[in-house]
Amino acid sequence: MTVHPNLQTYIDAWTHSIEAISELVTPLVEGEWNRATACPGWSVRDVVSHVIGIECEMLGDPRPIHTLPRDLYHVTNEITRYMEVQVDVRRCHTAPEMTSELEYMIIRRSRQLRNESRRPEVMIRGPVGGAQSTLEQALRMRAFDVWVHEQDLRRALKQPGNLDSPAAQVTRDVLLEGLPMVVAKKAAAPRNSAVVFDVHGPVEFMRTVRVDADGKGSVSGSPSLGPAVTLTLDWETYAMLACGRVKADAVAHRVKTDGDDGLAQAILREFSLTP
Repeated sequence: MTVHPNLQTYIDAWTHSIEAISELVTPLVEGEWNRATACPGWSVRDVVSHVIGIECEMLGDPRPIHTLPRDLYHVTNEITRYMEVQVDVRRCHTAPEMTSELEYMIIRRSRQLRNESRRPEVMIRGPVGGAQSTLEQALRMRAFDVWVHEQDLRRALKQPGNLDSPAAQVTRDVLLEGLPMVVAKKAAAPRNSAVVFDVHGPVEFMRTVRVDADGKGSVSGSPSLGPAVTLTLDWETYAMLACGRVKADAVAHRVKTDGDDGLAQAILREFSLTP
């Protein structure tokens, strides 16, 4: 266990999700590794390769020297190009090779996290492009990312579960931080207005995004008596929209809106917070 208890929450959440991924993919036959996921251009194998690659970078392993093919339509910018290297280099790997590497990575990374003695606020090099972040934020984002990809795999393999896991709670908090940008900036909600999100299911919460006189948004847990819009939806739909896994039109039947319909649709169109 790490010497800093506030890091342990994220380590435990990461551990729960990474072990769930291992349990999901270990029994798969070769063909099942090729099933498409909601991540553009990525199969089950590709999602697992991405997770392995990022965690290996967190371990300090050198990045593979690899030239990407030119016909990868889903590689559209430097971030996606950076992430694709760890994925494409493993596209020829067999199922046993994938599960063996995943298992070995989990052993190494778990050992590293158990022995973590650095302070939460220490600045470290992040896994994508070398951006700096605090150790605490890096571990928080790893728990978030691994849970999101666990859910990608579960949907592709038709094995739902863990929507209320420890990492799901971390994901809720990460996604809530992005709501002011979605409502105030991207959807351009009117000044001095409020938007309520009423989320039910395995993870339940109600939050109000208030836009002040300067157009700046903030999130609070207190209700609004006269919101411009109220959006009611289940947790899985909320997470899929916020993580860019589905378009609003595809889940319109799972979202109830009250109030200004134009603003509601603008919020749903701009809901995605992930690259």
